[in-house]
Amino acid sequence: MIDYLNDIEKCLEVLQNGGIILYPTDTIWGLGCDATSEAAVAKIYKLKKRAEEKSMIVLLAADKDLIQYITQPDLSALDYLHTTTKPTTVIYDGATGLAENVINKDGTVAIRITKDAFCKHLIKRFKKPIVSTSANVSGDTSPTQFSFITDEIKNGVDYIVQHRQNDLTPAAPSAIIRWNKDGTIAVIRY
Repeated sequence: MIDYLNDIEKCLEVLQNGGIILYPTDTIWGLGCDATSEAAVAKIYKLKKRAEEKSMIVLLAADKDLIQYITQPDLSALDYLHTTTKPTTVIYDGATGLAENVINKDGTVAIRITKDAFCKHLIKRFKKPIVSTSANVSGDTSPTQFSFITDEIKNGVDYIVQHRQNDLTPAAPSAIIRWNKDGTIAVIRY
């Protein structure tokens, strides 16, 4: 029996109503919302006190979902992702079908195909991508464990996932790379 099904149901209700969830990801604890809803994304920017010029990461459940949100995906990027062990976010050109405020001014978007079972299940059931940004006020330390999340953040969300709150496994943000049009890689964060 999967121990997070109740969390999934409550998250779906919040996401479908344009709310914010606080949830464990394949990296650190994150704030999430419907990545196709500009109003929902704006709520996260406000809670984090983050400048809208700083874009956020979008999570997808499967490689095949990329074609819905990238106009010209380079499939060699997927080959690269299958060789990495660290969760890796890729900045792609040609974002489409997402809220304008998750797309960078240059038309790029940061996407990570999650390998986390909870996140995959949630995204598949929601049938849309979700935002994944660290659960902290902009400029503060990213919370690697649930106990490090401030009350300001906890009080600002519509639902807090119970799953993995007691998990003390060391966590770190994802690596971030930019997949250039010529097939070369620029490492942004490792």
